[in-house]
Amino acid sequence: MPDSASAPAVLAFPAGRDSRQRLLADLGQIALLLAGVSWLVLRGARSMHYDWQWYRVPDYFVRVADGEIVWGPLAKGMLVTLEISALGLVLTVVIGLITALLRLSQSFAGRVLATGYLGLIRNTPLLVQLYVFYFVLGPTLGIGRFWTGVLCLAFFEGSYAAEIIRGGIQSVAKGQWEASQSLGLSRYAGFRCVILPQAMRIMLPPLTGQSVSLIKDSSIVSVIAIFDLTSEGRNVISDTFMSFEIWFTVAALYLTLTLSLSTAASGLERWLRRDA
Repeated sequence: MPDSASAPAVLAFPAGRDSRQRLLADLGQIALLLAGVSWLVLRGARSMHYDWQWYRVPDYFVRVADGEIVWGPLAKGMLVTLEISALGLVLTVVIGLITALLRLSQSFAGRVLATGYLGLIRNTPLLVQLYVFYFVLGPTLGIGRFWTGVLCLAFFEGSYAAEIIRGGIQSVAKGQWEASQSLGLSRYAGFRCVILPQAMRIMLPPLTGQSVSLIKDSSIVSVIAIFDLTSEGRNVISDTFMSFEIWFTVAALYLTLTLSLSTAASGLERWLRRDA
């Protein structure tokens, strides 16, 4: 009869085997899905007598001409998308935080302003808002098309971030406010040092999802002639008719950005849990 010390190891082995089997099954399903999608794409391209030209795609990222490195349109568009997304993300958090604090404040005017902003932005299409910013607010305030696109994205995504932040703040127990006051902290210091760090752990996952949405929604600025990744991809297609190759490449670049952001946010979330 085996001793008690070896029993846990014997019992743990089937569980590990089941885990490996589930992993293999999941990988098999993903492989089947990718194979099916690839088959549909290849079949569609074959029916169109499409001539694949993947070898030309790298030239639209970077090439060497006369001994100098020349950045292609896809690389330039990627940098513009990164710039728009980074600036938009910072402004989204700022707008969302201000709106959330206004909704939680004792000011009647502040609550009405925040509620009106949320109702207006969340119940109208982003494309319509972009046209309003570009054709009305931009010329009125003297804002260029780049900042028009950034501000429109920030106000749109900020309306959703505001509710995430408000929910995160309200989820912190009321006793934490009382504890910060008993320590002699001001309301601002208590919020910054006690409430916000706890709320951040709750807000981070949905805010990450909102940030991913911002990156994807940034492609809409191409309609106002901002040369982002989507706009540059469309220009390359109009010159080369390489529709499949370029759109697949553009999609892969957006996927790389969103997955990188999600991975970084997951690492930050683990760090916050460990630090807590």
